Amino acid sequence: MSSSSRTLKILRIIGIIFGRFFAVVGVILLAAVIMLVVTAYIFCKGPSSSASDLFVVTMMETSAMKFVPAMFFSESEIDAIRKRNSTVETLEVTDESLIVIPKAEEISADDTREPLEIIDISSSTFKGKLMLVRDPSRIVLGVPPVLGANGEGVQISQMVESEGGIAGINAGGFIDVGGVGNGGEPLGIVIKDGELLYDGGKSVVIGFDYDNKLIVGWMSAQDALEKNIRDACSFGPVFIVNGKRADVSGTGGGLNPRTCIGQTADGTVLLLTIDGRQATSIGATYEDCINILEEYGAVNAANLDGGSSTVMYYNGEVINVSASVYGPRKLPTAFVVLPEKTAENGGEN
Repeated sequence: MSSSSRTLKILRIIGIIFGRFFAVVGVILLAAVIMLVVTAYIFCKGPSSSASDLFVVTMMETSAMKFVPAMFFSESEIDAIRKRNSTVETLEVTDESLIVIPKAEEISADDTREPLEIIDISSSTFKGKLMLVRDPSRIVLGVPPVLGANGEGVQISQMVESEGGIAGINAGGFIDVGGVGNGGEPLGIVIKDGELLYDGGKSVVIGFDYDNKLIVGWMSAQDALEKNIRDACSFGPVFIVNGKRADVSGTGGGLNPRTCIGQTADGTVLLLTIDGRQATSIGATYEDCINILEEYGAVNAANLDGGSSTVMYYNGEVINVSASVYGPRKLPTAFVVLPEKTAENGGEN
């Protein structure tokens, strides 16, 4: 056999091997797709209406998977499902008088709580992290250099670094069609150091005033500025306002990664992240988050952007397990924790 014939034979064998390999891969992928469609059908059209509702609202809170419920339900049916699995919107806004933040000299010597504490949170469906920051003046808003249609978000590590912080969580929402948004165009409003950086219209505002009190509620940018808010973003829903928890119906947002913020009556800030879309942590409902925040004393609290944006950053690393397959996402805003202030120098450690 000539060398050219041997070469052709080898190439044919290689072609057969690759052909069979890709045929097997194709069959496996097709089987996986069929299995996923069948599973989705069972969830959506199976005998359990509660399981169907949970599946639909969970998918509808994602950016990239909203098409799945649309395969089995009409738009009006999806709207009805989401309506009966949600929170009742409140027009009540934080009453600042209910928050009394003690001055340094008023704190008892018997108070041995750490200035910053991180607690592991878990249940049957999720794992998460709760960061307690005793001094609310340490919480500021991080933003990228430019916001808007021509802007681009930055990763939370960059915002923490630019603010000289030590920790942070993602904050407000942003335009994210198909889950590929660049984090540049926020939802609602953004206020930084008392300056309105972005006004996307009336929305649920979540931020701190100059007395370092967490303000949550439905308002316009002008309303927020008149309430002396120094740093704020938008998302929602409001979970707790003036000590009253939101009325949650049904599965309340489904099981998803969550980021939340709250404040206790003595000013302690609660930063909560819940991991989701993983085998060991499916995610949390609105009710789950409210229960955690209420357990730790929140009198005002709200839901921040979640899903693949959920991230908690501390001492140079992400300490939660992100649902983003591409790593930490570019974001429009983050709540950043500054270093502890000391009585001796009035500044940073």
